Amino acid sequence: MLDFIGSRFDQILFSGWQHFSLVVQCLVLATLLAVAVAAAVYRNNTLTSIANSVSAIGLTIPSFALIGLMIAPIGFGVTPAVIVVTFFATLPVLRNAVVGLSGVAPSVVESARGIGMSRFRTLVQVELPLAWPIILNGIRVSAQMVMGIAAVAAYSLGPGLGSFIFSGLSRIGGANSLESVWTGVLGIVFLALILDFLLVGLGRLTTPRGIRV
Repeated sequence: MLDFIGSRFDQILFSGWQHFSLVVQCLVLATLLAVAVAAAVYRNNTLTSIANSVSAIGLTIPSFALIGLMIAPIGFGVTPAVIVVTFFATLPVLRNAVVGLSGVAPSVVESARGIGMSRFRTLVQVELPLAWPIILNGIRVSAQMVMGIAAVAAYSLGPGLGSFIFSGLSRIGGANSLESVWTGVLGIVFLALILDFLLVGLGRLTTPRGIRV
């Protein structure tokens, strides 16, 4: 195992960086999309219910099947990987964003409106900061989930450590096949731990001191 890693260290490092970069960029895009949708629907019970249903049903879609469906119209490469990872990353964040914004006390919103703040300013300066810890929990869950889904995206020749897993599985029983699989799996676990650590630090830096748990 150590010989395998040592002989391919540069390749593993580059694939690991691609994997991490793919997940982080998709996570940022997913967070922006999820918060925008949540901000548009959370005041309406019907739309909130629809958003929650979409986020729940979306998670039941097999990621491998969705990758396969993306290949036909889009082709192989980075694009289907980005679409699938962003789609799955959006779902937990959307649910938590709706819950977080809906949970802000109406009295707080009314007080902000009472001192002359516009609806948009109240959302940005009052409601989103108060909902941020819950949204961040959704981001952390999403990050761990899509770290594995990004590996599945290697089926469409997407970037990342998933290539080691598929390469090893395609020649199982051959030389270095298990080492290749284990390298991909352990690398993804390691990246997931790093990303979660960074998100915890982000939470400490961005959560207002008065509402920290």
